[in-house]
Amino acid sequence: MVRLLSADSFLRRPAAVAAAGLLAAACAAQAQGRGEAQLPIRIEANELTGRPDHSTVAEGQVELSRGATSIRADRLEYRQADGIARATGNVRISREGNVFTGPEVQIQLDRYEGHFVEPTYFFSATQAGGQAERIEFLGRDRLAASNASYSSCTPDDDGGYAWLLTASRVTVDFENNEGTAEGAVLRFYGVPLLAVPYLSFPVSEQRKSGWLPPTFGLDSKSGFELAVPYYWNIAPNYDLTLTPTLITKRGAALGTEFRYLQPGFSGELSTHVLPDDRVHGGTRWSAHFLHRGRLPGDGLYEIDAQRVSDDDYWKDLDRHIDGLTERLLAGNARAQWWHGNTELYARVQRWQVLQDLDAPIDSPYSREPQLGVRHRHEFGAGLRASVEAEVNRFAQHDQGVLPQRPDATRAHVLGSLSWSVVDTPGWFLTPSVSFNAASYRIDRDDGRRNVSRVIPTFSVDTGWVFERPSTWFGRRYVQTLEPRLLYVNTPYRRQDDIPTFDTAPKDLNFTSLFTQNPFSGVDRVADAHEITAGAYTRFFDEATGAEALRLGLAQRYLFREQRITAEGTPSDERFSDVLLLGSTNLIPDWTLSGFAQYNPDRERTVRSTLSARYSPGPFRTIGGSYSLVRNSSEQLDIGWQWPVYEADRSAAGSGACVGSLYSVGRVNYSMRDERLTDTLFGFEYDAGCWIGRLVIERRSISRSDAATRLMFQLEFVGLSRLGSSPLRALKDNIPGYQLLREDRAQP
Repeated sequence: MVRLLSADSFLRRPAAVAAAGLLAAACAAQAQGRGEAQLPIRIEANELTGRPDHSTVAEGQVELSRGATSIRADRLEYRQADGIARATGNVRISREGNVFTGPEVQIQLDRYEGHFVEPTYFFSATQAGGQAERIEFLGRDRLAASNASYSSCTPDDDGGYAWLLTASRVTVDFENNEGTAEGAVLRFYGVPLLAVPYLSFPVSEQRKSGWLPPTFGLDSKSGFELAVPYYWNIAPNYDLTLTPTLITKRGAALGTEFRYLQPGFSGELSTHVLPDDRVHGGTRWSAHFLHRGRLPGDGLYEIDAQRVSDDDYWKDLDRHIDGLTERLLAGNARAQWWHGNTELYARVQRWQVLQDLDAPIDSPYSREPQLGVRHRHEFGAGLRASVEAEVNRFAQHDQGVLPQRPDATRAHVLGSLSWSVVDTPGWFLTPSVSFNAASYRIDRDDGRRNVSRVIPTFSVDTGWVFERPSTWFGRRYVQTLEPRLLYVNTPYRRQDDIPTFDTAPKDLNFTSLFTQNPFSGVDRVADAHEITAGAYTRFFDEATGAEALRLGLAQRYLFREQRITAEGTPSDERFSDVLLLGSTNLIPDWTLSGFAQYNPDRERTVRSTLSARYSPGPFRTIGGSYSLVRNSSEQLDIGWQWPVYEADRSAAGSGACVGSLYSVGRVNYSMRDERLTDTLFGFEYDAGCWIGRLVIERRSISRSDAATRLMFQLEFVGLSRLGSSPLRALKDNIPGYQLLREDRAQP
């Protein structure tokens, strides 16, 4: 073994070659290889010959290594006089999983000039590679390749590829973070999908201006839609994406997304403008502005506002509305400051309500403004206090088809004092006193403009946790029994002359049942003299700690009539509805859960939900749920991801792409209305090196109207995705849905 020392390695990271910017993984690694320039070269071979200070020849199982770079060849010659190294015969260059092979490579080590003849390459980051006719090393930071190709597929028996990206010439400039491709063509089973005479691309993770892959889709409201985004890297902390779009039924549109980042703030502004909607008429637009920043001291602020041009926007162009409530668009500006246990906050909030004459909805009150302070204090020995003081100006803007409600100014103070008499892992006991004080100035003409009230509450909350070992079906568990009692006493105060500004009944569940007030917000406080009793029993796997089974039961008992209720009428029912719940995954591959609200006086279930999901393995899940709200709704919901056909790739002799077909979908059926409300159905085909997705989504807009959208996407593994992505719809609609392929680094 002979060790050679020189100023440079035989090769720093071998020059990565592929068309249209698909060399990001290799290019980044090459840049890292520059740090190896000062490391010694190590050569091992069956035979080493040479003359001092002139040349060295290694033959037979030659391996040259420097740092993480390894070069193997049948023969290697290094001439010290001109610094040229030449390797021939089964040349293989590897670094961190990236492999380059070919018959011959020659390079001048000081200037990094030379060539690699007929190289084949594979990049571990993208699990893809290709071939080139020749790579030219044009200096330490530049290279060029002629007749290069790139694919993650293996050739079939005829030498063809499922998809292949080719270019007549590719150049890479690491110093300027720029690559160019001439004559780039993407073919899918021999059919050209994209052809670009010339394009440029970044060769590192840094951003670069340029065109992005086009997207397209089809829906019943707008027709065929084609969008071609352009990314503009304005500065390291600013960028802009422009998306010109052609919609066959409606016309041309332009989408924009501007993002910025500064040390003290960041944000983005997204818009979509349709200058002349041929279906609806006139200009239509949407805008969403999000800005976050820091305030002097320990403070934060945020502005988040979204608006659209008209009430029908959510029906026709809902894809450009962010958020869960597509008919209720918020506009918020808020700020918060903290100092120890004290918080100061301020907010201005306004809503845009997209009204429908057939199904009008109430608009929440705007807050113009909201100012408040919160403080908590620990006295020690389990004694703690908290207080909240707040002023709101509530305004009700245009309600459209609904009657106008009065505006008002409200000042309120909420306070509590609690004492954790006992607070251990096995038992807690916490008595507390609290009050809700509010004063209103209401803009109405009935003489009751000023209203005030103070409502005190006394409560005692206590619970226990008992444990014991248990064995079920040969497995060891830790079983718990967790009873809990909550006593609440709140006197009656008249509140029917106060509108509700931010108050609504809480959904009845195990959490809300163990609260002092069945209403959220400030405007309503239920009178109560009651005790709530409930208990859980849970089974935890002794080895993993995972919960295998949960059963729960809870009920509330009233000592006197309750006059302020969620229904608006007094209730003299001593016993509340009984809540029952259960969930388990004791049965392998199954998850079962259920909830029921049972009324003992009527001897019937008021509300119930049952669900089951079967997930025996990856990409196999099917689940269903049944929900009932008496005299309101009855729904059946089924979702799935399941293989129709799975190929045995291990038996594929040719090594070519072989496919597996999966069905995906969700069906939501209203048993009360006897109709499908929302449906999603499609297929995913995983061919190994590419994935195809075809999904149809039907979304109900009203009882008589629905929108249907067709989403088709081709994912070239290791390259990019083309088409309209259904992935968000699949994740949102199918519990347990899994991507067929985890996202890899995409150049």
